[in-house]
Amino acid sequence: MELYIGGYAQGKLNYVLNKTGIPISKVYDAAETVPGCSLTEAAVINHFHILVKNFLLEGKNPEEFIRKILIENPGLIIISDEVGNGIVPADAQKREYRERLGRLLCNLAEKAERVERILCGIGQKIK
Repeated sequence: MELYIGGYAQGKLNYVLNKTGIPISKVYDAAETVPGCSLTEAAVINHFHILVKNFLLEGKNPEEFIRKILIENPGLIIISDEVGNGIVPADAQKREYRERLGRLLCNLAEKAERVERILCGIGQKIK
């Protein structure tokens, strides 16, 4: 598994696709209302932070989901925005989302073979 993180609109998906040669048809995009690829067929999950937010809004456990999907697809590439910077939200639900996503990304980074931060379309290897 590989993890790519960075700020909003920093070219993360293009960076990953250019680096790996994975076709766009193998990308599950959680920001799309109708993603073009199913989660079970995906080589890449884009907008992972939105996937986590949607799971929490539906009362589902995102940690359990990611554990299961990584067992089925250990070569998965995960792309996520960083959301832990800035002002702590006043809303309890938004704080829980930020905290859960941060902890989940830390857990994924620990297990990942590769972790990169993308800034202005340029990757910086962290691990």
